[in-house]
Amino acid sequence: MLFNSYVFLFAYLPITVAGFFILGRRSQSWAAAWLAGASLFFYGWWDYRYLPLLLGSIVFNYGCATLLGPGRIRHRKGLLIAAIAANLGMLAYYKYAGFFVASLAQLLAQPMPVLHVVLPIGISFFTFTQIAFLVDTYQGKARESRFVHYLLFVTYFPHLIAGPVLHHKEMMPQFADKRIFRLSGRNVAIGSTIFIIGLAKKVLVADNIGPYAAPLFSDPAAPSLLAAWGGVLAYAFQLYFDFSGYSDMAIGLSRLFGVRLPLNFDSPYKARNIAQFWRRWHMTLSRFLRDYLYIPLGGKRCGPARRYLNLMITMVLGGLWHGAGWNFIVWGALHGAYLAIHKGWGTVARTLHLPSDTRAGNVVATCLTFTAVCIAWVFFRASDMDSALTILTGMGGGYGLALPDALAPYLLPAQPVLASMGVSFYLGGGMAFVESWTWIAMAAVLVFAMPNTQQIMRRFEPALDFQDGQAAAGAGGLGGLRRLTWRASPAWAAAIAALALASTLALNRPAEFLYFQF
Repeated sequence: MLFNSYVFLFAYLPITVAGFFILGRRSQSWAAAWLAGASLFFYGWWDYRYLPLLLGSIVFNYGCATLLGPGRIRHRKGLLIAAIAANLGMLAYYKYAGFFVASLAQLLAQPMPVLHVVLPIGISFFTFTQIAFLVDTYQGKARESRFVHYLLFVTYFPHLIAGPVLHHKEMMPQFADKRIFRLSGRNVAIGSTIFIIGLAKKVLVADNIGPYAAPLFSDPAAPSLLAAWGGVLAYAFQLYFDFSGYSDMAIGLSRLFGVRLPLNFDSPYKARNIAQFWRRWHMTLSRFLRDYLYIPLGGKRCGPARRYLNLMITMVLGGLWHGAGWNFIVWGALHGAYLAIHKGWGTVARTLHLPSDTRAGNVVATCLTFTAVCIAWVFFRASDMDSALTILTGMGGGYGLALPDALAPYLLPAQPVLASMGVSFYLGGGMAFVESWTWIAMAAVLVFAMPNTQQIMRRFEPALDFQDGQAAAGAGGLGGLRRLTWRASPAWAAAIAALALASTLALNRPAEFLYFQF
């Protein structure tokens, strides 16, 4: 069931919300059980055959966590390692078995049976959430004795199938708060607004710009410079608005119940370096990889060389987490290299006392970071390595620069200059060229010049770890935000209603979220 579908918006969500608050007036346990049951129904709507896998994982990890509590058994560390290995083993089978068998067959040049393992939706997210819970329990940071609450923590439908990755200590105090079981007009208004903004990002922007990326990645035969960059930029913005829209919708849905989710997306394309990008893109996954992989590997405690190695290992495994394929490994390795270069450059800049935080320097740094991210997206999206390398060659001008013939009459004054640059013209495709670059320009304005959702909603604590001061600074200060800060007013109500109407009318063919694939 998709958040951007009629059945979710007009059947599942109203029934779930109403049932939760009606039961919450009588019993908080009943309400929690209702929400957990509704979340299981939400998951089973995709494919009920994978419900036993989800429930088995929950029962297994709850049992392990019960034994991992302080003083319960002697060999707690051994149990923790075994439990994590079991979780990773399950994830490896469903996500990577086919990839490893195919790679082994290619390496040995021997035919091997093809595995047709269907990837259960959300398995990466509910597995990582529970691994974090096991580690926190072992370290004495978390303890849960109520199975229904643990079931709700893992299956909570706003985050179940595409994140964010939750921490037990963040969520359980909220589920135990009596106030969330009482219907709040304030939470409904705030949650609905955030949800509608996210819905609009998904159906009005991401789903409309996506088709301009598809032709390049499905058939990247010698693309010219603008065709290659047009397709890659279209995909970069499609992925941005798809993920940003989902993150907003998850936060908005949760706020209807009075529960605030952690922030998972914070204008990453505005980042001035790659480290900042990863603090803003898929923030809870970055936090998980930092806390449960990079730091246990040694982090930066063992010298520069080991630090770079740890960065590379973390990012390569992060790339592999996103998908079973060499493209994802290369994508992760590229980001590991970017981070190593950034750390090295920071050391050089400090040694040479180079100026920092200048306006021109920040613009150049943002453009450079965005370009590097787009180059890496090519490997993330391309179907194979050959396609990725062909697209990169086009982005570097290896296949020349060509324009649609329909534009030639409008460029007559510039014809000598274009000819000296080797620009050629091709028949057809003029409308698609204009439309794609128009969408790219509009998306760029929204991304780089407009405040994000949490900045718009900054007066109402939109996310669990939201900090108003950082939001204002990120938007260029309070002056730039004041006019676009949401408030309970007729003008804002009319604007959000119009956005909701436009989004609902665009739901004829609901498209899956890209991050459902991971």
